[in-house]
Amino acid sequence: MTRKSNAEFVKWFGPLLDALRDLGDSGRPREVSDRIAKNLNLTDEVLDETLKSGDSRFHNQVAWARQYLVWEGMLKSSKHGTWTLTEKGRTAHISDAQAAEIFKKWVAIHAENRKQKAAEQGEATEEEAPTPDTPQADQKMSLIAILRSLSPLGFEKVSQELLRESGFENVEITGGSADGGIDGFGTLEINPFVSFKVLFQCKRYADGNLVGRSQVGDFRNAMIGRAEKGIIITTSSFTNAAVVEANREGAPKVELVDGAKLVEMFQRVELGVKKRTVYDVDLSYFERFRD
Repeated sequence: MTRKSNAEFVKWFGPLLDALRDLGDSGRPREVSDRIAKNLNLTDEVLDETLKSGDSRFHNQVAWARQYLVWEGMLKSSKHGTWTLTEKGRTAHISDAQAAEIFKKWVAIHAENRKQKAAEQGEATEEEAPTPDTPQADQKMSLIAILRSLSPLGFEKVSQELLRESGFENVEITGGSADGGIDGFGTLEINPFVSFKVLFQCKRYADGNLVGRSQVGDFRNAMIGRAEKGIIITTSSFTNAAVVEANREGAPKVELVDGAKLVEMFQRVELGVKKRTVYDVDLSYFERFRD
């Protein structure tokens, strides 16, 4: 990837701030991305483009835009997944030229930081900031690769264990070709008085092979009369049309778990992964003390 293509995410700086203002100064990552897509009337072609990991390129770029705005002091650095504007961010309106300057500024800061670290360790380093398509020490792709390497039945079984660890009871795999598109079912208890049956479908897909609208519709049809809720779990992602279909008004809602969310679920219950703590220097904190 060239540096030019890696820096494409700077175009989302201004739209990201606008989206957060529309949402009341804060929002969950997907809410923010969806609002940007709505505000700019982005096409399915843009929204369905994926990275090698199978993640949405658009959502990935918006996440990187958010990171640069955190460094710039326009967004808070939340530990709980909510993106929130700071006072500086609430009043900021960023032009394309200003976005480019912010990007260059933090490229230089990170390059200098790595130079100093390399000098201390006696190692060579590249003068380039982290970029969306070359994440540093990212374990997500390796976990997705492992899940994709499992057999179809193996992926269903590990999904079964994940659902059990996530609070589902009586989780069973249906198996066989006569399952009507249903790979398994379980019961989710909301409280001692309320519980409901959930059906799930597992799609062990490779890069770029997205779950489409028709597959969501077929799964919902298979649910009718059998369960109140349905979940589609994939190692890939979903087309924008599939997301719209899953949330269509007047139809049973289908929960969609893509590769990124799947990794988060494994990490949350620490299933098949080992937790470790790594501390990185928060450069944005020290930036205000440079003057």
